[in-house]
Amino acid sequence: MAAAAVDEIRASSYVGFDSITRQIEYKLLKRGFQFNVIVVGQTGLGKSTLINTIFASHLIDSKGRFEHDEPVRQTTEIQAVSHVIAENGVRLRLNIVDTPGYGDQINNEGCWDPIIKYIKDQHSAYLRKELTAMRDKHIQDTRIHCCLFFINPTGHSLRSIDIIVMKKLSEVVNVVPIIAKADSLTLEEREAFKNNIRAEMQYNNIRLYPFDTDENDPEELALNETIRNIIPFAVVGSERNVLIDGKPVRGRKNKWGVINVEDETHCEFVHLRNFLTRTHLQDLIETTAQIHYEAFRSKQLLALKDASARPVGSA
Repeated sequence: MAAAAVDEIRASSYVGFDSITRQIEYKLLKRGFQFNVIVVGQTGLGKSTLINTIFASHLIDSKGRFEHDEPVRQTTEIQAVSHVIAENGVRLRLNIVDTPGYGDQINNEGCWDPIIKYIKDQHSAYLRKELTAMRDKHIQDTRIHCCLFFINPTGHSLRSIDIIVMKKLSEVVNVVPIIAKADSLTLEEREAFKNNIRAEMQYNNIRLYPFDTDENDPEELALNETIRNIIPFAVVGSERNVLIDGKPVRGRKNKWGVINVEDETHCEFVHLRNFLTRTHLQDLIETTAQIHYEAFRSKQLLALKDASARPVGSA
C-alpha cells in the first residue's frame, strides 16, 4: 500500500533539528571512512605506480625494474596493503589489494578464479559477522568497492582473456577499465583503441560501473553519461616531478618531450582521479553494499533456507 501524502509544515520558530547533518558529519569524521580497491591486469602495466599517483602518496612499492638488466619482479599471490590517509580532517582507511598478473602464463585457463574467490570471500566474511548474534556495532568492511582493470595499450583490441575476466568480474564488483601507459599511443590511436574497446564491451554485454538508478537526479545521470563516454580511462602514472616552464609537475620525460599526468590534453588521469575520489567515492561504496553484496547475501540466505527445509537424511 502506498504511503499517504504528508503535508510539509514550517516551524513557527527555530527548533534546531537542521543541525542533524552536522551531527552526522561529526560522527562520520570521528569514525573515518573505508575504501577498498583491487587492481587487476597483466604484469608490467604500472598498477602500483598509478595507485600511488591517484592518492598522491607512496602506498605500494613498484615491481618495475630500476635497471635494464634486472629480472622482472612479479606479484605471485594476492596481497592486501592498508594505509590511513588524512586530508583536511577526513581520515580515509585505504585498503589496496594487489593481484598476480593474470594472462602471463602459457595456459591461462581459470587464472581469474583466485581473484573472484577473494572478492566473494570478503562478502562471505561480512555476512558471517552480520549474522552473528552479538555482532559488532560497526562491522569492519573488507568488501571490494572498486576494481581497477588495467588494459595493455596495444592499440588494437581486447584479448579474449580480457573479455572473459572483465565479464566475470563485473558480476561481483564495480569494474573501472583503464588503458595503462597511454603515452605509448598517439592521440588518434588512443581514440580508435577506446572506441574498439567500448564496441567489444557492448557486443559482449559487459555491464560496467557507474549504474543509473531511480534515485539519481538529472545532474547525476548526466555525470554518469559523461563518465561512460570517457571509459576506458587512458592514463599515465608517475610519482616523479619534472619541470615544465620552471614549475614542478608530476610527469614523465622522454626524448619527445614531457608528459604532464595532470594535463587533460596529455591523458585522462585527472578524469579518473576525480571520478574515484571527488564524485563517485561514496557511490562506489553504496553500490557494493546495495547491488553486489546484496545479490551475494540473497543467494547465500536462500541456499541456507533450502538446505534447512530438506528432510533429514535426504540426498
